[in-house]
Amino acid sequence: MAATVGSALYWWARTKGEQNAIIVAGEALTYRELQDWSGRIARTIVERGIEPGDRVGVLGPNSLTWPVVALGVLKAGAVLVPLNPRFKPAELRKVADDAGVTMVIAPEEFAATVEEARGLGDTFDTLMFTDVVPLREGGRDDFRIDIAPEDPTALLFTSGSTGLSKGVICTNRTLLNIVFEATLTEEGFRPGSTSLLVLPLVFTPGLVWGLVMTTVLGGTLIIEKELDPGRAAKILGEHNVQALFGVPLIFEAISRSREFENADLSSLRTAIVGGAAVAPALLQRWADKGVALRQIYGMTEAGGVATATLVAESFDHPDTCGSGSIFSEVKVIREDGTDAAPGEEGEILLRGPGVTPGYWNDAESTASALRDGWLYSGDLGTLDEDGRVKFVDRLKDLIITGGINISPVEIERVISEIPGVEEVAVIAASDERFGETPAAIVTVKDGVDAAAIVEHCDRLVADYKVPRYVVIRDEPLPRLPSGKLSKTAIRFEYRDVSERFDKVR
Repeated sequence: MAATVGSALYWWARTKGEQNAIIVAGEALTYRELQDWSGRIARTIVERGIEPGDRVGVLGPNSLTWPVVALGVLKAGAVLVPLNPRFKPAELRKVADDAGVTMVIAPEEFAATVEEARGLGDTFDTLMFTDVVPLREGGRDDFRIDIAPEDPTALLFTSGSTGLSKGVICTNRTLLNIVFEATLTEEGFRPGSTSLLVLPLVFTPGLVWGLVMTTVLGGTLIIEKELDPGRAAKILGEHNVQALFGVPLIFEAISRSREFENADLSSLRTAIVGGAAVAPALLQRWADKGVALRQIYGMTEAGGVATATLVAESFDHPDTCGSGSIFSEVKVIREDGTDAAPGEEGEILLRGPGVTPGYWNDAESTASALRDGWLYSGDLGTLDEDGRVKFVDRLKDLIITGGINISPVEIERVISEIPGVEEVAVIAASDERFGETPAAIVTVKDGVDAAAIVEHCDRLVADYKVPRYVVIRDEPLPRLPSGKLSKTAIRFEYRDVSERFDKVR
């Protein structure tokens, strides 16, 4: 059955091949060019021994080549595994092992990182971007291998509260379901529309709501290599952008640029924001330009967006995230599993066509998260009388910085390896720019200081995981009667850590 992202690309290449599909730094690829280049990449991958169902990692920051390679992987029938370019070799190795990656495709500047990661475990094949860039030239190439609707087509890794990476399975069906549901309301995405992406392609918003959404709907995706607020404001008007999505800091930065005041935003019909609380003043600044920001609640396991505020309710209910969608439902339950009353706090549950069928090779986590047709989010929330969901807090121990999940357990494990560290707890500290940032509360001996902790973390984890606050204390950390650290007590004691202590980096 040809219900795949690759079959959609084939259709648009046939019917409007001269339309721009992707634009990066002013360089454009038409649908015909994108089809042919990704087809040649797919053919090359298969010739290198990749078979349907094999996992292929794609590493690197936003570029013109990255989305073409990703589509080539999908058209080869392989399972795409986006790899965070900020990973250190040990982190890359962990995801490669969890996914069972057999090939990694990366830019040349990441060759040393990839090679070091290979040396930490079982080997995998590598292909450099320098090998695939020449494939841009050549004749027509419609090569693709279709796989079944329920077959996995991508693994999106997200940090869990246990500190173990978990690969969220996306099948052909779930990806196309996400696109289908996103087009059904007047406020949704439309065929042929133009979207601006200022987020990394490797995460759910960039891959699913950027590349996949655009490719299936035959639109144009403008990809920025990094966020330049003034440039983004100009692009919105000059390219008649219809869709923009991201975390609050993106909308905040754009609205504070000088170019924002004179930007023509009349074409922008879909502006969705999530990952952190949205200040009413930010809503107002965009409303003054005729744009209603729609707050969303979602998670990778639910396709990124499970519910979004309706435009008509964006000001009347600024602290809510809508009441689901046409086919996606949300509810809140008590600890005993019964439905919570309006306004009563409980765990948020989700179900809908974009929910993952489970985690890769992790039956235990799948059984815990997916029960009786519902996805248990691990988040605390409420519903009002009309079913609007309000996010309250996370039941699971995660830090979200700039929309990226960080597992405190992972950072705690790294810091605990330092000789002289006796105890460590990593919590979220408030941050004006990123919403949250890691803070490490550490008891030490033998003169371990904050600089040594930062230096150690910087060698082993991505920079956004390195604590910006390090508090050294003499007395033991609070513990529960069971002997475990009391994260609740630690968070309360250091609830104002960003006000009481200076940043260490």
